Amino acid sequence: MSKVLITRKLPDTVLEAARETMDITVRDDTAPLLLDEVEHALKSYDAVLPTLGDAFNAQAFAAVPAPRCKVLANFGVGYNHIDAKAAADAGVAVTNTPGAVTDATADIALTLMLMVTRRASEGERMVRAGKWDGWHPTQMLGLHMSGKTVGIVGMGRIGQAIAKRCHFGFDMKVVFYNRSSKDVGAHATQLPDLRAVMEASDVVVTAVPGGAATRHIIDSAALAAMKPTAFLVNIARGDVVDEAALIAALQTGVIAGAGLDVYENEPRVPDALKALENTVLLPHLGTAALEVREAMGLMAVDNLRAHFAGKPLPNAV
Repeated sequence: MSKVLITRKLPDTVLEAARETMDITVRDDTAPLLLDEVEHALKSYDAVLPTLGDAFNAQAFAAVPAPRCKVLANFGVGYNHIDAKAAADAGVAVTNTPGAVTDATADIALTLMLMVTRRASEGERMVRAGKWDGWHPTQMLGLHMSGKTVGIVGMGRIGQAIAKRCHFGFDMKVVFYNRSSKDVGAHATQLPDLRAVMEASDVVVTAVPGGAATRHIIDSAALAAMKPTAFLVNIARGDVVDEAALIAALQTGVIAGAGLDVYENEPRVPDALKALENTVLLPHLGTAALEVREAMGLMAVDNLRAHFAGKPLPNAV
């Protein structure tokens, strides 16, 4: 059997499926691989099933120019932790798990949108701290999200799923920015540039892939273009938002609040961000449902099976 390293514990159903045709090693640590672990994995295994933060970067491939490993079957749709070009140059294929994450991630976007606009996280903190003195008509007034304008940055699978939920579920006007022209139906309107989306929206949701092309796409200028009553939600990758610029915007009232599921230097969340009341901060829950994680894992296993059988990879990137 081919030797495969699985870099984090996955659901039992996934591990059982992998064991049927592969000799798997499951790493006990829940933290990302260190550089020496990445290099060891490239040298010692026929394939690796990595995930978020496992840095298969150019430095690692330079240290192991002729790896034994021939495929990285990434657990997750985002693969900005893998240098796909360096991998290809070393003869290593890369796959991911698109589709399996779409609905769950869109659901988290709506969760954050509702929580931040209706001040749900702030209200729960008040109740838990014993500071709630009873209902009154002007207490904790938030934004009524129904009928407002949502701006979506990135209109791939997840962006489209968010757009449908917002339009058909909350009667919201949907505008979006996408680097290429895209017709997703009459319920969503593409605007000519990012600034136009930021200016028009009551809630902005980022749904772009990570990587150099989108790093800090939401910067101080983009935030300054938003209404002071508007909210930012990030369910993409942490570094698509300039975290320092966001903190400053939240502290000074440039925008009304933010809902975040991802952070620029995960798992580190700046103290200044945690201290703000006008934020909802989740621990990267985007796909954290058992059936979703099982579907992701089984898709990664299918990619590995196809590789070892000499068949086309179902989800090559």
